Amino acid sequence: MSNQYRESRRSFLAKSLAGLAVAGLPEWFATETRAAAHAQASALPRKIGANDQINVAGIGLGGSKGGYRQGLGDTRGIGGKPGVKVIAVCDVDDLHCDEAQSWFEGSTKHKDFREVLARPDIDAVVIGTPDHWHVPIAIAALKAGKHVYCEKPLTLFIGQGKKLVEVARKSNLIFQTGSQQRSDARFRLACELVRNGRLGKLTKVIAHLPTGPTGGPFPPMPVPADLNWDMWLGPSPKVDYTKERCHGSFRWWLEYSGGMMTDWGAHHNDIAQWGMGMDRSGPVAVQAVSWKEPTKGENCYTTFPEFDIDYTYASGVVLHTTNKGENGVEFIGEKGTIFVSRGRIGGYNPDGSENKALIDEPLPATAEKLYVSNDHHFNYIECIRSGKPAICDAEI
Repeated sequence: MSNQYRESRRSFLAKSLAGLAVAGLPEWFATETRAAAHAQASALPRKIGANDQINVAGIGLGGSKGGYRQGLGDTRGIGGKPGVKVIAVCDVDDLHCDEAQSWFEGSTKHKDFREVLARPDIDAVVIGTPDHWHVPIAIAALKAGKHVYCEKPLTLFIGQGKKLVEVARKSNLIFQTGSQQRSDARFRLACELVRNGRLGKLTKVIAHLPTGPTGGPFPPMPVPADLNWDMWLGPSPKVDYTKERCHGSFRWWLEYSGGMMTDWGAHHNDIAQWGMGMDRSGPVAVQAVSWKEPTKGENCYTTFPEFDIDYTYASGVVLHTTNKGENGVEFIGEKGTIFVSRGRIGGYNPDGSENKALIDEPLPATAEKLYVSNDHHFNYIECIRSGKPAICDAEI
């Protein structure tokens, strides 16, 4: 399985354009998007010398056996771009670290991220750790002079976000958050249509998220021999190990994450704010309308499985985030509704009947255009080379 998971400039361009051909977009928008993708890929250096190679380290890789893991997927995706090489992997789980190393020929293994950040030959990092480690590692990486790609949700606490933005601004380095829906043409189309008045006055946005799990109490267990549990816990409270706290299920504990509200919510609330033009402003009021309590008892999941939250913005528009309805984002205005998800985009009249013209009718040449990225990983590398800000920086 050992390989560098790399692709040539030509194959990257071909894959970028082929993906857009089957995206189900209206032809006028697909044409614009293909042109942008071609221009971006064509801007790649035709020959990348040894001095231009970007050396990357993956920190927090997870494992692919038994299911996809975002950290390894991000590192493979970024490491596969032209002129990029993954030279180090780091994880507190020896099994995950061994598996990750097998993907990247010649890479070295590390158990402590500080060893990685001390290496002068590493230009950029990919952070795919549990959420409670995102900010400490990201700030340390920026201060060590490394470009950062960090998974969402970017922070665990609001105060952390303020500090991270401050450090990122001062660093003059590239920061990309793993909110990859920003690089999905369907979501960009929906946001462009809304921001250019296709729905008339926007009145409401609904972010439909999945329902979270409940569970517990979970019994303490012996710590696996391959796992450094103390390092995994890091800045969070010291507790006994149980497998339900670790790896993929860390999301259901408030000590490490925020449940579906920050898992899928980081994606869909981001798109809602992008469409509203409020992605650097945020709400002025937040109200929990209803919710279902997590399972009561010691050592149970602590995040809320069901929720209805209203975020009110200075414009008067309310973003309603709920675990009810079809997964996706719904923009509601005077002239109808636009719904968008990872699988489809559709337009509807106020009475609920389908209105394809809301999507298919081209925007005028004078319309506001949003940042174009058709590959979130490529955008990170492209920005490291060009110096332009990434599509989803720390502030967003």
